[in-house]
Amino acid sequence: MPELIPSPTRIPVPGGKVIDEHIGAVNTPDAGLQASVSVARMVAPAGWSEPFQTPDFDEITLVLAGTVLIDHDGGTLEVSAGQSVVTRGGERIRYSCGPQGAEYVAVCLPAFSPDGVHREDETDAGAQESS
Repeated sequence: MPELIPSPTRIPVPGGKVIDEHIGAVNTPDAGLQASVSVARMVAPAGWSEPFQTPDFDEITLVLAGTVLIDHDGGTLEVSAGQSVVTRGGERIRYSCGPQGAEYVAVCLPAFSPDGVHREDETDAGAQESS
């Protein structure tokens, strides 16, 4: 039987970024999906960035508005509204956004968890802590 998820849970983070988790360990811990997938809508302000990370999960990012920038060992990938990107678990990456900010949907497989993201310390990454 279909199961309605009536609303997301807002996950508080510093730096002005908004995370609304629809499916995952926070919003649907009893839905049977929390370990296998997470789905969240994100809104990041202009100039937002987070430290480098080497997550345990794959992440599919669908950009709805603005631009998401992904720094990786080979350079920087720019993902514009209407485009998607897949990053793989074990890959060292850093997310930020362009001058207009960004709105995007992130799908993580297996589900996002704070213990599985492996963010670097701000001093190690040389990045602005804001996620």
